[in-house]
Amino acid sequence: MAKRRAIIAAAWGLACFGPVAVAVEIGQQAPDFTAPAVVDGRVFSFSLRASLRQGPVVLYFFPAAFSEGCSIEAREFADAVDSFKALGATVVGVSGGSLDMLSRFSVKVCNGKFALVSDESQRIMKAYDAVMQTRPDFASRTSYVIAPDGSVLLRYGDLSPHDHVARTLAALRAWSPPQRP
Repeated sequence: MAKRRAIIAAAWGLACFGPVAVAVEIGQQAPDFTAPAVVDGRVFSFSLRASLRQGPVVLYFFPAAFSEGCSIEAREFADAVDSFKALGATVVGVSGGSLDMLSRFSVKVCNGKFALVSDESQRIMKAYDAVMQTRPDFASRTSYVIAPDGSVLLRYGDLSPHDHVARTLAALRAWSPPQRP
């Protein structure tokens, strides 16, 4: 009888909450994706795989365009874009906002300095376990640094927008690309 109750409880949990997402951890392969994106008002198709061919990618998830914390974080990333480029890295933001909303955010807040991916279906957020637990309609504030081979160098989650740029830059500086023979 206890076994049957445990099975029913597990089934009920899955029915109510769905499968438990597993975070993408350091050293694991980052889930690949292609999705609609915008930079400085121009819409295009962003491919993680194609971007990784150019160098490391800083992939950061943010809850909502034009919210106070997300605007602070976006401005900090925009201000640091040259530092990321000097390290060979590309910065990409991901949110559940529409392309129209992200297009305005890209121009007004990000100064057109980096791409923003629209993930209205939350497919990418779920693959990276970046859905906010307390508000599941939004992305959690989570930053990843991904090496060109697709391996995760850093996963940092914190609701405060202030340390994401410093931590992602530090991870890139600590990483040394493989030497070619």
